[in-house]
Amino acid sequence: MSQHEPVINVGILKSHKIEFSLNGVHLSSNGKKQIGENQIVIHDGKLVFDHALYEELEFNPCDASCNFELKDVVIGINFHWERKENQCFKGGLKFIVDGNNVVAINKISTEEYLTSVISSEMSATASIELLKAHAVISRSWLLKPIISDNESITESTNVSTKSANEHCVWYERDAHSRFDVCADDHCQRYQGVTKSSTENVKQAIEATKGVVLVYDGKICDARFSKSCGGISEHFENCWAPVHFPYLTPVYDLQHQSPFVLPDLKNEVVANEWIRHSPPSFCNTTDKSILGQVLNNYDQETTDFYRWKVEYSQCELSEMIAKRSGIDFGQIIDLIPIERGESSRIIRLKIVGTKTTVVVGKELEIRKWLSNSHLYSSAFVVDKLDVINNIPERFILIGAGWGHGVGLCQIGAAVMGEQGYTYEQILQHYFKGASLEKFY
Repeated sequence: MSQHEPVINVGILKSHKIEFSLNGVHLSSNGKKQIGENQIVIHDGKLVFDHALYEELEFNPCDASCNFELKDVVIGINFHWERKENQCFKGGLKFIVDGNNVVAINKISTEEYLTSVISSEMSATASIELLKAHAVISRSWLLKPIISDNESITESTNVSTKSANEHCVWYERDAHSRFDVCADDHCQRYQGVTKSSTENVKQAIEATKGVVLVYDGKICDARFSKSCGGISEHFENCWAPVHFPYLTPVYDLQHQSPFVLPDLKNEVVANEWIRHSPPSFCNTTDKSILGQVLNNYDQETTDFYRWKVEYSQCELSEMIAKRSGIDFGQIIDLIPIERGESSRIIRLKIVGTKTTVVVGKELEIRKWLSNSHLYSSAFVVDKLDVINNIPERFILIGAGWGHGVGLCQIGAAVMGEQGYTYEQILQHYFKGASLEKFY
């Protein structure tokens, strides 16, 4: 597997007006040298910069010491900690038109991109083995669709069922047709040189340079989430109905073979699992370990392995109506119709006084049941203060944070602290996959 290191196009920011600063001399595609504070706006479908109109415009650094800063970059889009930051980036800066907005795109080499991703997705002070493992899966996930292997299994938004009675949707990465990846949680967190790197990060990138996960001769679609909650999930239960043998349920603990996973598709077993705290790598409250995975805004959430949220009838019914666009009336019940092997709900029946609708897959469920995103779809429901069949309060007790497919970041951090190598960490979460040097 011998290739050249690809250059990546990363979509950073979309807005009607973008303010930016060129730190060091940059050569623009109009042939002029530029430096300092600038702005670019949209007018009649064209970019307006320095009193001239463009279809697109690019700025490239004249030497390696140059970088650029984008103002008011939105991070954590639609999550509870959404905010804006000024962020600095290396590489080239390209502006394109997208409807009534300007899109800022960073052109950057794969390894430079990954250096930032590792520092953005987790703390740059994480253990070297965790950083190596994450470098490999981030590189694999990035390169799989860029390197053509004639596999086109997903669309940007896939609707398997959408009717008056069922709404089943999943979201995929190729929602972005004008660039390779975005810079936020929809793809991988990428915050340029804003997130300080460390020698450990640089060593992890260098030690694994060009290395990817491979299964059956093809680069793996390597996924990861914050906390699997004890057992990871099938790929097809969260996204397209395609089976990847390396993205299958794994109990997040080393155990003696043979080992049989608890049947968490069974409602009784799932209820018992979620309400208790079984041992696993990601079952930790060690702040020094959590700090390896969780940046400052992530640490605003304190419960990962097991969590609880409570809604009044008014809060829940109004929120679901707002998030779904459907007037259910008062909510009578939330009934799991189908669970995956990690206990995550794939299809949930929402029963209201006015209508009943089944919603899926896991991310859509999380969107409907939170003003941002519910931590995961692995939950059970307690209905309290029921009057005339209408509960006045709902308590959701849940497990894990995120979709739970592939590598569990908190579990991997614990494994790194316990002395596992990055190869062993990857073998644990991606069964049957191997490591190969791509370039």
